[in-house]
Amino acid sequence: MKKYIISGFLLFIPVILFSQTTFKGMIMDKNNPKDNLGVADVTVHWLNTNVSAITNKKGWFTIDYKPEYKKLVVNYLGYKTDTLTIDNLDPIHHYITPEGDLDEVIIKSKRNAIQKSFLSTANMFTVNSEELLKAACCNLAESFETNPSIDVSFSDALTGTKQIQMLGLTSPYLSITQENIPSVRGAAQVFGLTFTPGTWVESIQITKGAGSVVNGYESISGQINAELVKPFSDNKLFVNAYGSLDGRFELNTHFNQKVSDKWSTGVYIHGNYRGEKFDKNNDNFLDSPLADQINVMNRWQYVDAEKGWVSFINVRFLNDEKQTGEIDFNPDTDRLFPSSVPTANDTWGSEIDTKRFETSAKLGYVFPELPFQSVSLQFAYSNHQQDSYFGQKIYDIEHESIFSNIIFNSIIGDTRNKFKTGLSFTHDKYEELVNITNYDRKETSAGAFFEYAFDNLNDFSLTAGLRIDTHNLLGTFVTPRIHARYVPWENSVFRASAGRGKRSANIFAENQQLFASSRVINIDDVGGNIYGLNPEVAWNYGVSYMQRFNLFNKKGDVTFDFYQTDFSNQVVVDWENPQEISFYNLDGKSIANSFQVEVNYNIAPYFNFRTAYKYFDISTDYTSGNLQKPIQPKNRFFANLSYETPVKENNAHWKFDVTFNNIGEQRLPNTVNSLGYSDPYQLLNSQITKVFSDKFEVYVGAENLTNVQQKNPILGSDNPFGSNFDSTIVYSPIFGRALYTGLRFKIK
Repeated sequence: MKKYIISGFLLFIPVILFSQTTFKGMIMDKNNPKDNLGVADVTVHWLNTNVSAITNKKGWFTIDYKPEYKKLVVNYLGYKTDTLTIDNLDPIHHYITPEGDLDEVIIKSKRNAIQKSFLSTANMFTVNSEELLKAACCNLAESFETNPSIDVSFSDALTGTKQIQMLGLTSPYLSITQENIPSVRGAAQVFGLTFTPGTWVESIQITKGAGSVVNGYESISGQINAELVKPFSDNKLFVNAYGSLDGRFELNTHFNQKVSDKWSTGVYIHGNYRGEKFDKNNDNFLDSPLADQINVMNRWQYVDAEKGWVSFINVRFLNDEKQTGEIDFNPDTDRLFPSSVPTANDTWGSEIDTKRFETSAKLGYVFPELPFQSVSLQFAYSNHQQDSYFGQKIYDIEHESIFSNIIFNSIIGDTRNKFKTGLSFTHDKYEELVNITNYDRKETSAGAFFEYAFDNLNDFSLTAGLRIDTHNLLGTFVTPRIHARYVPWENSVFRASAGRGKRSANIFAENQQLFASSRVINIDDVGGNIYGLNPEVAWNYGVSYMQRFNLFNKKGDVTFDFYQTDFSNQVVVDWENPQEISFYNLDGKSIANSFQVEVNYNIAPYFNFRTAYKYFDISTDYTSGNLQKPIQPKNRFFANLSYETPVKENNAHWKFDVTFNNIGEQRLPNTVNSLGYSDPYQLLNSQITKVFSDKFEVYVGAENLTNVQQKNPILGSDNPFGSNFDSTIVYSPIFGRALYTGLRFKIK
């Protein structure tokens, strides 16, 4: 019933809101050539309001108007500021006047590393490159170490792969995109975040709760969108070299070239290698996998601002190889096949080899005379092939994916009332082999969406979307989502959201760590279209409140978030029986509650403090009863201190960063040896960067300075082919303290 109530409400939103008049005009300069009188990027605003607009490439602007607005201020650097009296809505043509010879004024400002907008309707914030450089950001999975909203953890004791969670839910319930094109999904779910090097990322937008219907129907707990560096604005040459005492070495190089006035291209090359074996806990297993990756991307950018065209074309190839298992394992001689009978002399090992090719294109057009109106087309193709084995278990998957989206943006009456509408199409072909069983399938969906946004520019805004999709395995279904923003008083903002998500669970690709155990796989086939299971469906509800403040003349803000995810249906991953792993559809309740309070404070110039406390209550009805989610701390505390010395000539300065995490006790799944909770532990990471100039800097750092190490992370390590072998019960670091260093060199 609630689905139809919200869906109906969304359809009537444009009807119940009132329209507003707009005022248009053109700003010109008599000194410009006669064929180009208009001046771009001139700011106009109504006196004593925050209602503003910027002229387009031809000098035209459109600004919201109310009868009480009488004075229009025109401002442009190097020109006199004019205040015009507006008596009617006839378009104006105004000439600006140069101020004459001006003394050179240099204004330096520093944007916040994490930017939270008061104007965004959704609970969204942006993590820029400054924040990403605070840690050893070698790939996207490691980009969230200094961010309290994303939890980073290891998935198992063998692959060393870091997994992320938001609102207490793992990454499959997130929509993870690159420039709003789906990237980490399907076969790439576990390792996909490690396939995007950190230096390729320009910024990351994180949205809590139900995302936009424009980006699809799968998102449940939020969206992470990575914006890649642009050939037009990136450095002409960039080199980042990294090495750590855990045997990991990386090299990133960017080459960017302007081909013409409108075309730019970039070649981005990433390589990482780990060839040294470590076994600090003496369990005869590698603490970190041997690894070798080469990752190459060619990116083209086309911009014709005068005519309103912009386009991106990407082509990328990746080859990633991992080897893990016992220290003495040699894949050329020691690999065992499912039909083999292990002996006491056999060694346990695993290899995961991945090849991925992808290409994508984006084409956008902004109507020059109507800057609020645009149309864009997105297209992506990828082929992901993984060949792997874990001891005697085989897991191979090939995932071929096609994605396309066409979006039209415009207004209803005036710029207070905007909308997006369009069509989408996806096709996924899976060829999946688990031991000797094939789980091949094809998924095809086509959808239409409409999203309406209302913003009165003062104290209230609302975004409401609805999409309808037809899927060959999931059927035809409706996805409603809504976000609201309200400013109750100065420097505060209240947000609320609700939305529905639906997805097909890729039970093997999303839980590959479970192959590295002796557990038997059981699937409770209920006649569903995907592995015999029904799709996952969940509603997400959330509220957020942010208040800015001044304390001792220093700025700060505090944010309170509460979100609940309520599953109508879920594919339960049950590993409470130490001898098996079971997948079955939910029979009962599954709810994830997440509460977070975060404080940001500028202690002194260039000295910032960020802290957060999080509480999770995540419970599911298993066949054995209602239980808290295993290996999920209920309580987490986070603190980050960052300081930069004043910038000297040629941009020389120091940067210091320290991050502290306290992870509370975690419920452990039932094993042969134990049933209970882990002990709380603390993590401390730090990094120091010396910037010598605009071109060169060096950094040193340490992860896990407190040297936390989980004792006996691999159960039954003395008999890996026995019935008690299990490498999945990982709740804290395995390797211990890791020191690293690196350098960055760039030519602009």
